[in-house]
Amino acid sequence: MGWKNPFKDVANSKPLFLTVYGTVLIGIVFSAIYVFSAVYSPESAFSWSLSQHVAPSSPNQTFDSSSPSLRVGGGVMAPMPQPQNGKLNPIWKPPPSDSKMPPLETFRLTKELVQERVKDNVIIATFGNYAFMDFILTWVKHLTDLGVENLLVGAMDTKLLEALYWKGVPVFDMGSHMSTIDVGWGSPTFHKMGREKVILIDSMLPFGYELLMCDTDMVWLKNPLPYLARYPEADVLTSTDQVTPTVSDDRLDIWQQVGGAYNIGIFHWRPTESAKKLAKEWKEMLLADDKIWDQNGFNDLVHRQLGPSVDDESGLVYAYDGSLKLGLLPASIFCSGHTYFVQAMYQQLRLEAYAVHTTFQYAGTEGKRHRLREAMVFYDPPEYFDSPGGFLAFKPSIPKSLLLDGEHNLETHFTLVNYQMKQIRNALVIALVLNRTLVMPPLWCRLDRLWFPHPGVLIGSMTRQPFICPLDHVFEVNTMLKAMPEEEFGPGINIREYSFLDNPLMPAKVKDSWLNVQLCQQGSENCQSNITNTAGVLRLPRHSNEETLKTVFSPLKDVKVIQFSSMQDAFEGFTDKIREEKFRKRVKRYVGIWCCVDSHTPGHIYYDIYWDEKPDWKPLPPQTPEDDHPHW
Repeated sequence: MGWKNPFKDVANSKPLFLTVYGTVLIGIVFSAIYVFSAVYSPESAFSWSLSQHVAPSSPNQTFDSSSPSLRVGGGVMAPMPQPQNGKLNPIWKPPPSDSKMPPLETFRLTKELVQERVKDNVIIATFGNYAFMDFILTWVKHLTDLGVENLLVGAMDTKLLEALYWKGVPVFDMGSHMSTIDVGWGSPTFHKMGREKVILIDSMLPFGYELLMCDTDMVWLKNPLPYLARYPEADVLTSTDQVTPTVSDDRLDIWQQVGGAYNIGIFHWRPTESAKKLAKEWKEMLLADDKIWDQNGFNDLVHRQLGPSVDDESGLVYAYDGSLKLGLLPASIFCSGHTYFVQAMYQQLRLEAYAVHTTFQYAGTEGKRHRLREAMVFYDPPEYFDSPGGFLAFKPSIPKSLLLDGEHNLETHFTLVNYQMKQIRNALVIALVLNRTLVMPPLWCRLDRLWFPHPGVLIGSMTRQPFICPLDHVFEVNTMLKAMPEEEFGPGINIREYSFLDNPLMPAKVKDSWLNVQLCQQGSENCQSNITNTAGVLRLPRHSNEETLKTVFSPLKDVKVIQFSSMQDAFEGFTDKIREEKFRKRVKRYVGIWCCVDSHTPGHIYYDIYWDEKPDWKPLPPQTPEDDHPHW
């Protein structure tokens, strides 16, 4: 039987049937509208995409952790999607200056507080005390410059908490009551900070959000969230101390080939049952034994069972309890201090680095800061770029033979470094005499520096020879920056990193106030130190002494940057012998060690900034315990 026109039938029917038909049709229409609105309403819509979980509709809205979940991507447990709340509150927008600091309990870590900063179900977190304020501001600035604002900073002391609050940085109170000073690597307080990290992870995972946990001594160079979203099956993605590449592209490192420790300075956690179980056991392990280093504890747990691979494609591996899915972030682009500052592995592989962590360095917090400054990824205040007294720079002159000729061995390495060291010593003297801040030159090395015996560079690594090595490979950066008693060591000499004058943050008023100094032979034509030509070049006789330098440059105090064409034979000597003795005592402490020679104990060799005063000087390790001391 064919379909008839229902409206015609209704029109020809009796009133009772008209009423029935009308009621049914109206019901069908309203039901359709209800279903359509339920499916497509913005309030109830959600994305099935792994990275598109949206934020709560109200800052005060909470979700019970036992609420229903979606099983996404073959096993990752994600919270039910949340109503969209629009954009996050902007960072770097400080509270009104006439407002009062909220009560401390306002900053207590709760799910509601974290929820206010969550985006796409992800929160990025770091923590520290006031001593790391500049690292934290740098960390935040890099993320916000990348357009990433779903972040939170844990404050371990109220001084940091208040400082960040007034700068408009999202902050919470860790309740640590920590000292505000630098605690130093390996100290009991350092280990306490490590435990705080584990407690924090264990506290935040039950909130149901993905957690990207970072140390403050690293910076983000590229938004990592799209990369992490490529591995939705992973419970944990961690960085490593791997120094040889296992892949040449941006895939996860091949877990079977990674021999370096898993480094907990950068790692991403998903709120799965396996991840929460790991965090809980890790916390309990550390709280039960204060001698366990947090990173060692993590490595012990995840290596309890390692393998097999989760599949043939992702690079993930079953670890810990056999159900945790672990991925190792590629060391070429989630860089350690070695793969970034020494090998520049990402550049050689033509990749873009996502992050750099200041590991593998030798001068404490000051060394970490200096390395980031050398890479021009540290954010310093404007006054850092306009030092009172101005700056002194020079172009290092190094013969090609010292860089390239012969084997790369101890003798050629020390010959190269010593040649540069003598020029730097002259520059330190002139900076002292002129009361200027010395811009250190790039420092070339033939051999790497490590904590253990090695053949010059690590086998399998991509370290090129020679290479521009970080200053802390040769110099004790922390000593150079430390205040010393002036009555014993003379006035301090401020330094800047070799890339300082190329930094985009350098103000034009400094760059535009520049004088070039060319060294010339005393008595030669136009070698007159009291004349500056129209090109802004001053010709200074070689072998000038302290008094000559003062006389020549005292009228030029307002010039911001004075750059010497060379420091070779630039300085003859002090006229004030007491001042010279204090300077010598100071700079002898500026140089460190090279490490390490194999089959010899101790294997380190001390650098000597006055090596040229010892005709028989050779790069040898101490031969007896009594010889094992710096050249002071």
